Amino acid sequence: MGRGRQKAKQTKVARKLKYFSPDTDLDALQRELASGHDESEDDLYAKYADFDDDDNEDEDTEDEDDYWSPSEPR
Repeated sequence: MGRGRQKAKQTKVARKLKYFSPDTDLDALQRELASGHDESEDDLYAKYADFDDDDNEDEDTEDEDDYWSPSEPR
């Protein structure tokens, strides 16, 4: 297929997608939104508090000896 035919086909598909509007089931959307959980931000913090690492024991300290230096060329 040549470039002109390919571009025409892509244009046709893009136009079809642009102007296509499927029927929306608003009742189903309302049920889905109404059944969602409404957790407050404080509840989320409490839920994941065990994963918070305040003491930072695992972090490396920045000593001059810890820096990587390339080996000398051979």
